[in-house]
Amino acid sequence: MVNFLLERTAPLPLDEAWRRLTEWPRHGDVVPLTRVTVVTPPPTREGTVLVARSGLGPLSFDDRMEVTVWRPPADGEPGLCRLEKRGRVVLGWAEIEVRPGPGGRTRVVWREEIRLRFLPAFFDPALKAAARSVFGRAANALLRRP
Repeated sequence: MVNFLLERTAPLPLDEAWRRLTEWPRHGDVVPLTRVTVVTPPPTREGTVLVARSGLGPLSFDDRMEVTVWRPPADGEPGLCRLEKRGRVVLGWAEIEVRPGPGGRTRVVWREEIRLRFLPAFFDPALKAAARSVFGRAANALLRRP
């Protein structure tokens, strides 16, 4: 099991940073070889299910997630979303938090615990480095794209 934390400060209001990070199909635009589909009808709320399909052809797998906490930012208060990963291969959780930052900016905190079902713990350091890199670049790209 791998845990990591990403922190970013974005020159955006809270609600705009939240929108950019929680429009789930956008994640597929910035994570290589991945497409994200929301399975349940909108709007996003607790119980929303999404699937990130990653890979090429027969070497693809689904990362099935359910939103278990959905608290959008309101009146300058922080927002928090928690996703439980419930796929056959990818397990764990992810949390995306937006809170007021310095100078009217938004502070983003992305916490994640990830486990690949068939990957021995020996590979955890490599998995952690890869996950931090992929999700760090994804967070940067999502926050930069309108």
